[in-house]
Amino acid sequence: MAFDCVTFGESMIRLAPPGLRRLEQARSLDVQVGGAELNTAVGLARLGRKTSWVSRLTDNPLGRLVANHAREAGVDTSHVLFTSEDRVGLYFLEFGAAPRASGVLYDRKNSAIAAIKPGMVDWQAVFAGCRWFHVTGILPALSGSAAEATLEACRAARKAGLRVSMDLNYRNKLWSPSEAGACMGQLMEFCDVLITTEEDIEKVFGIKADTYESAAARVNERFGTPTIAITLRENPLVWLNDWTAILWRREGVLRTRSYKVEIVDRLGAGDSFAAGLIHGLLDNDPQKGLDWGVAMSAIKHSIPGDFAWVTAAEVESTVKGGGLRISR
Repeated sequence: MAFDCVTFGESMIRLAPPGLRRLEQARSLDVQVGGAELNTAVGLARLGRKTSWVSRLTDNPLGRLVANHAREAGVDTSHVLFTSEDRVGLYFLEFGAAPRASGVLYDRKNSAIAAIKPGMVDWQAVFAGCRWFHVTGILPALSGSAAEATLEACRAARKAGLRVSMDLNYRNKLWSPSEAGACMGQLMEFCDVLITTEEDIEKVFGIKADTYESAAARVNERFGTPTIAITLRENPLVWLNDWTAILWRREGVLRTRSYKVEIVDRLGAGDSFAAGLIHGLLDNDPQKGLDWGVAMSAIKHSIPGDFAWVTAAEVESTVKGGGLRISR
């Protein structure tokens, strides 16, 4: 089957105490599934795109739980590798409230996807007839073999003529800035669209500039990346942010409106931005991609869990300035 977009990466089971409890207070845990690349595939599927997620899962109830959630959200899992070895990663989420920030505790060591190696995935078969490939800086941070598999996938995508997007998604609990810079710098050779934040550009590539636009221009100067999206979050409160983004291209910088978001759950918001952006770029409409990316991620802030349970009609209405009156 030909897909509009293929994503490649880890997904974990998310466990969170209800309300604003700390883990030490927990007597029950809410179960969700999430991972950056899968979240983006879900977002695109919700907008009507055909998407496939490539990963490696342990063939046990937890691995099947992850795959089932992906399929429920409309994502193809026919290229997911199942193994009797290793394990499914977990992460524990504590929701905070000012002045206490939300926090994540990872339990993902020796996960099945961390053990993925070049040669395990038949990329020629995966990419046949496909249009877009999306990865993030999370998968290559998991292990040396995962980094090599990511590089193999990007090379195969370029050979197959797909456009490639990357979200830097720097995680300091997974690797150091120098490790990230060396690995992601190599992957940037294949990147058509970079999705990032000003903070991650500085941490990973050591690029610091006076403005967001200048930072993006310097990324282009170093790597030749033609399209760079920078998301912008202002954090007056843990549960109330202003949210927007810019899209840098050689032809000029595109902008869109800013949303004041009341945050129910911010995890997956950046991945939803990536989905909306790719959706517009698949239509060769960068302004639509920026508008839909920011609107979709703004909506995602209001939805529990990592997945963006939205519709294209909701996103379009938000782009057009839909209000907050009850929809009856």
